Amino acid sequence: MLESAARTIDIESWKEWRAAGRRAQLVDVRSETEFATAHLPGAINIPLEQIERRTADLEANGPVVLVCQAGTRAEMARGLLAESGRELVVLEGGTEAWRRAGYPAVRSTAARWALERQVRLIAGLLVVAGVFLGVDVSPWWLLVAGFVGCGLVFAGFSGLCPMGEVLARLPWNRVQRGAGGSASVLPQGVSCACTLKERR
Repeated sequence: MLESAARTIDIESWKEWRAAGRRAQLVDVRSETEFATAHLPGAINIPLEQIERRTADLEANGPVVLVCQAGTRAEMARGLLAESGRELVVLEGGTEAWRRAGYPAVRSTAARWALERQVRLIAGLLVVAGVFLGVDVSPWWLLVAGFVGCGLVFAGFSGLCPMGEVLARLPWNRVQRGAGGSASVLPQGVSCACTLKERR
C-alpha cells in the first residue's frame, strides 16, 4: 500500500485505506452536476473553481485525496493548493477508473450524462444543423449557428447558461428527495433519483 506522503494513489490503495479506517478526506473537484451524476462514496464536492477559496473546508490533520473524472482537474487542484499546508494526494484515474473497475458509485440524479455534457451535445447539434440547413436550404439558417455561438460566448463571460437552466428542469436532471432524504450507493450502470441537494 502507498504511504500517505505519496503524491498519487490508485483506486485499490484507496479501498485499502477505507477498509483500514484510515483518516482521509475525499474531495471531488468536478462540477456540481458531474458530482450529482456519479461520485465515489464518502466524497464531498468542492468544484475546481472554488477550491482556493475553500481551504477551510479541507482536512488539516490528515491526507486530502483529490479526485475528478480522470485525474487532470485533480492535478490542477493540487497545484492550486500547493501552498495550503495540506497533505495532498491525487486519486489516479479518478471516478472513471473507479466505475470501470465495477465499484459502486453514488448518484443523485437519473441522468447518466452531466449537465455540461448535455449542453455541449445540444449546442453542437444546433450548430451543425444550422450550418447544414444554411448551405442546403437557406442562408437564414446560419443565424441558428450564430445565435448558439453568441449564447456560448455569453455563457463563458457571464457564468450564466440559459440552455443549461432549461435542461436542468428536465425530469432526468432533477435531484429528487428519496424516502430517507439521503443519497444511495449504487453499482455501476444503475441509476435512481436520490438527493444530495434540492434544485430550485
